[in-house]
Amino acid sequence: MCKLEGNDIRMKLISWNVNGIRACVNKGFKEFFKEIDADIFCIQETKCQEGQIELEFEGYKSFWNSAERKGYSGTAIFTKINPLSVRYGIGIEEHDKEGRVITLEFEDFYMVNIYTPNSKRELERLDYRQKWEDEIRKYLLKLNETKPVIMCGDLNVAHEEIDLKNPKTNRGNAGFTDEERAKMTELLKAGFVDSFRYLYPDKEGEYSWWSYMGKAREKNIGWRIDYFIVSKDIKDRIKEATIYPEVMGSDHCPVGLEIS
Repeated sequence: MCKLEGNDIRMKLISWNVNGIRACVNKGFKEFFKEIDADIFCIQETKCQEGQIELEFEGYKSFWNSAERKGYSGTAIFTKINPLSVRYGIGIEEHDKEGRVITLEFEDFYMVNIYTPNSKRELERLDYRQKWEDEIRKYLLKLNETKPVIMCGDLNVAHEEIDLKNPKTNRGNAGFTDEERAKMTELLKAGFVDSFRYLYPDKEGEYSWWSYMGKAREKNIGWRIDYFIVSKDIKDRIKEATIYPEVMGSDHCPVGLEIS
């Protein structure tokens, strides 16, 4: 199950916004899933309801949280390790009808898969997004009182200028507003660590999402908006944080975490 490296037992975790799992399955999803052989594999933006896809992998249990609205949002987790408990949403109806959060409790940590709402063009959902951020932070802090948290997903924000190709021209756009960035700062200051920046504070040109317009992916004009965020007290257990830009199938690529 988990990989032994020296004296370390390493667990491999993957997160991927698949932008519609039914489409992604026809574009190499299963092949990547099998090849990467993760202990826990989280996906966002599944865009499907129960019964619309049969997707099971030998040795894995799966947990799905679909939006009430068809073809929209949604999350799923595939895990080799049996969870002690499973929770869908955060217990607030306003935030739970879009299928954006799944929490699995394991012996040593909580695994939280999140698909953060997009503020949209004209920032029509920014106010809602700000409320969401506050409630998610409270939720994660509450979990963290019991045991460490590993949270992953498409958080729909490039935190710092280094996290997108064109910060100057994108400032104030959805995903790079001062408000959204400040909420991410607040989350990290509350006791969490961005695993990729923890290992690679100055690494440039590392992105996880590209527009379909203007050959953005080919030119690597992207944004890093997919994350693994961990409780500060387990940051020393972060062994590797990886972005897989070569993996196609979605406008996002998978991101990974190896933790001891």
